[in-house]
Amino acid sequence: MNAVTKNLTQRRSGILDIFRGSPIMGPLAALILACIFFTTQTDRFLTGANFSLILQQVMVVGTLAIGQTLVILTGGIDLSNGMVMALSSVLMTGLFANQGMDPVVAFFLGMLVAVVFGVINGALITSIRLPPFIVTLGTYNIAYALIRIYTTATITKLPPLLLFFDNTFKIGSTDITYGSVLMVILFVIAWFVLRSTPAGRAVYAVGDNPEAARLAGINTSGVLIGVYTVAAVCYGIAALVLVARTGVGDPNAGQTGNLDSITAVVLGGTSLLGGRGQIMGTLIGSLIVGVFRNGLQLMGVGSIYQVLITGILVIVAVSIDYLSHRGKA
Repeated sequence: MNAVTKNLTQRRSGILDIFRGSPIMGPLAALILACIFFTTQTDRFLTGANFSLILQQVMVVGTLAIGQTLVILTGGIDLSNGMVMALSSVLMTGLFANQGMDPVVAFFLGMLVAVVFGVINGALITSIRLPPFIVTLGTYNIAYALIRIYTTATITKLPPLLLFFDNTFKIGSTDITYGSVLMVILFVIAWFVLRSTPAGRAVYAVGDNPEAARLAGINTSGVLIGVYTVAAVCYGIAALVLVARTGVGDPNAGQTGNLDSITAVVLGGTSLLGGRGQIMGTLIGSLIVGVFRNGLQLMGVGSIYQVLITGILVIVAVSIDYLSHRGKA
């Protein structure tokens, strides 16, 4: 009997070790369980068209969350990303619609503005040693004000080039948007860089222990400025995807982008303390939010309860992360 008990204990320990060893396993299990649950609740959930819709609903936040993941891995946070995305999107669309600029040039100028915000964030954090929370809260408000100065009206009549990523192709009988494919490609690129390059290892090292990373010869200031700049590139790409998704330049967009992207990162198992997490976990976290909101909507649950449940999931995920760190201390 003791041998049987010991064997069961060892099996449980092995399963727990799998979940402790890979932060992606917990979010993946949560996503699978959520899909199973909603499949039993509504026959409209488990269809190709519905999964394509979920991807479309998360592709903007997912792209934002790639940049947010890079920042959080360094131990920082970016509250400005949603507003920077919105500013970039209204510039891309406004420069074409109001100033008659070539859409390619308009896109790159919108991207350039996003990159400038990223450089400013990184420079202020590294040179003046201001907390990322304060710096990005300030640039959030600056971006918000610049949007309102530039336009308060929705910008319409956009060229096909700016709307390209809302076009679809078929896999079987299911329509897939190019924006969804772009999001997945960006996740794969970020995964490769973080996993297999010196730059990716430097990001983890700075997030885990900045002083130790500096003593090891890593240019921590350069890494942080680079991270905030690359994150801003992601926000500019998210702006293009947002324009394609909505078909307009919306000055009211992006106001909850920071919270939505942080939610995806946290649910994906990335630690808010920095230095631990996987970019593919963020993709799973984005899908968890999308699956829950889609499934609850199909069940007829009100939108306010969808927000409530998402908030509970975030608290649970952060609590698990902090408790696991406390257990290792």
